[in-house]
Amino acid sequence: MKNYTITVNGNVYDVVVEEGASSGAVAAPKAAPKAAPKAAPKAAPKASAGAGSVKVEAGAAGKVFKIVANVGQAVKKGDSVVIIEAMKMEIPVVAPEDGTVASIDVAVGDPVEAGATLATLN
Repeated sequence: MKNYTITVNGNVYDVVVEEGASSGAVAAPKAAPKAAPKAAPKAAPKASAGAGSVKVEAGAAGKVFKIVANVGQAVKKGDSVVIIEAMKMEIPVVAPEDGTVASIDVAVGDPVEAGATLATLN
């Protein structure tokens, strides 16, 4: 038997795998999932006036690769606000409508989940 530690969506699992098992079944985790150690949150630039009413959300999980827009910048529908890197691909996250960037809620290098709010617009 071999022991492995596997991380899936931020959850860490200790798994035991039997070598040469004829049934083809996968062994269940030997312990309940333990929380992955979380890094201290990074300071993200935010607007002093607070968040806007229109959310700019990640379409896929990944890491923040680049922040394209700045707080106070006017953007049009379809303009890139943040770029996420997932599986070595750069994925632009665009403004869902015309507006002004009210807040940027992430920093370069931050891990993000699909649907996470990355920025807001007014």
